[in-house]
Amino acid sequence: MPDDPARDDELDQREAARIRRRDQDADAAGRDLMRPGMGKVFKQIRDAQAKAARPESGTKSGRTRRRRA
Repeated sequence: MPDDPARDDELDQREAARIRRRDQDADAAGRDLMRPGMGKVFKQIRDAQAKAARPESGTKSGRTRRRRA
């Protein structure tokens, strides 16, 4: 997010620096997700959500039991 020079002229230097730090800290969470290896974490989360959304069958584990002959 580029700084607006006109906005900085209206603010105290300390206040402008505080705003820039706040904006940088707010963007840090988004940049953190772009680290290498985070795609695997994202896939694990999506897989868990898909598994939780699947309807379960009649048994507790969701599997059907085989009958012994």
